[in-house]
Amino acid sequence: MRLPITAWASITHRATGVFLFAGIGVLLWALDASLSSQAEFNSLGESVLFKLVLWVVVSALIYHSLAGIKHLINDTGVGETMAGGILGVRIVLALSLVFIVLAGAWIW
Repeated sequence: MRLPITAWASITHRATGVFLFAGIGVLLWALDASLSSQAEFNSLGESVLFKLVLWVVVSALIYHSLAGIKHLINDTGVGETMAGGILGVRIVLALSLVFIVLAGAWIW
């Protein structure tokens, strides 16, 4: 059985929620490390690995937020048809891509 794109979007929304929960731990560790000393703060700011992790977490937050807004709009009765659902997913994916690229440019 082949799942429609709306099902994949919903599954991805849930997965990014779980990922964000785990990402909070990483970000809290980075906050603790950055507050320990000026040298640690500077090393985190210059670390390519930390920038990559930060970008991935922000990307998950962007997608999760936009998909959540789409779900809230669907709860009001808008886009309940298959065509409306597919259009909503396409809008979420397009906006997510734009915002994720912008976030990457901002972080790097």
